Amino acid sequence: MIGIFLFALAGAAIIGAWGIYQLGFTNNKGGVDENNRYLADYQSQTNVKDSNKVFEENIKNYLNLVALSKIYPTNAHLILDAGRFNERPDGINQMIYAANMYLQEDEKGQKYQKMVKELQDVVAKYSTDSNNANLIPWMNEPAWAALKVAIVKDKAVIEEAARLTGVEPRLIVGCLVGEQIRLFNSKREMYKQYLGPVKVLSVQSQFSLGVNGIKDFTAMQVERNLKDSTSEFYMGKQYEHILDFKTADPASERVNRLVDYHNHLYSYIYTGCILHQTMMQWKRAGFDISNRPDILFTLFNLGFVASKPSDHPQCGGSHITVNDRIYTFGVIGNDFYFSGELAKEFPLQAKSFANE
Repeated sequence: MIGIFLFALAGAAIIGAWGIYQLGFTNNKGGVDENNRYLADYQSQTNVKDSNKVFEENIKNYLNLVALSKIYPTNAHLILDAGRFNERPDGINQMIYAANMYLQEDEKGQKYQKMVKELQDVVAKYSTDSNNANLIPWMNEPAWAALKVAIVKDKAVIEEAARLTGVEPRLIVGCLVGEQIRLFNSKREMYKQYLGPVKVLSVQSQFSLGVNGIKDFTAMQVERNLKDSTSEFYMGKQYEHILDFKTADPASERVNRLVDYHNHLYSYIYTGCILHQTMMQWKRAGFDISNRPDILFTLFNLGFVASKPSDHPQCGGSHITVNDRIYTFGVIGNDFYFSGELAKEFPLQAKSFANE
């Protein structure tokens, strides 16, 4: 009898709960968040076309992150790190705006706002130079603007050569920049007719070959190093056949590959091989120069004979005079590599070589 009573009681409870649910008494109807107005007031920078305004907004963002790192370093680090993977133009800006919503609530927020104001005041004390000169002097030459256009035209073949040789595309471009600037300034009037009006790369066809000025005997050594697994320059089995010849006349085929005016792929493949082989030589000797583009550019310019691994590599190479100022091949390549120029087309990569 008691069992029947308990069973009936449980059934009534279940039916009652079901009824309450159906009548909507358990629903959380929600409401408008108290921060709705703040969130709605965000002004997106996505459609801003003025690059100066976008730049100024980015400077403000970094000042905000500096202040935030002193109050809530975890959030500052998260936002800064997210910026590396962010595909939205105003992503960091909106993340900071969202964080500011919580920084209005307490004394820490007041301290943060005070720091931001002080940082902005410091920056505002100094006027921005009105000229648009580049910090790197040789990049102010009109030839550089034309050369950039010519390089971008070769983006696809540079990337293909980089894939085949296991080398970062930007490293290959650094060698190209050094060689083309050297050519332009050694025979300025001759090369103006190519680089200026039509914006094409200069191709050498005598003592040095192709857009990167690779000597015939250097190219032959590259080919031997690819096949010789006992060589200190050996890159690995997967690279052995990337320069195999298709005819019975390798001497003529080699020259024709490098001096092709319409397709510079082989110039870039040989360049990538030289960089990769030199890096492997030093790596086997116990010295890592994979993160020293200045040394890699120097050795590319000087050739295999000058590549002697040591614990004190030196940047240098051929002297290149631009507007009465003397540079070295290694420095010009390094200038480009870390300049931010053409970063969209040839970004810095996490690894410069596949064999690192």
